[in-house]
Amino acid sequence: HALRMSKFAAKIMSIMIDVTRQLEVQLGPDTGELRARVGMHSGPVTAGVLRGAKARFQLFGDTMNFAARMEAHSAPNQIQCSEYTANLLREAGKGQWLRPRTDKVKAKGKGELQTYWVV
Repeated sequence: HALRMSKFAAKIMSIMIDVTRQLEVQLGPDTGELRARVGMHSGPVTAGVLRGAKARFQLFGDTMNFAARMEAHSAPNQIQCSEYTANLLREAGKGQWLRPRTDKVKAKGKGELQTYWVV
């Protein structure tokens, strides 16, 4: 799944950049400031449907919280992944997709982490 999610994230990031360029032409230069950040982590999750006026499918658990921290500490127009996900990509023969982040990420409840940019 790490391989598929990395491909998906890269495609979405490419589309986001293209759409931003098109919007900038159509709506003006301020639109060019739009950016996206992606964070990825791999592991078990719990899924459920939250009922009510706005019923929705949602994922829960430490893996989701960790992925949210990866996104929050990512950089604009970048894809950041955890070391665990990076190891899965290496095992799939895609180590060339990874660049170690030069600084450590300080994540709440996790301490200092080595993370990677997916390029």
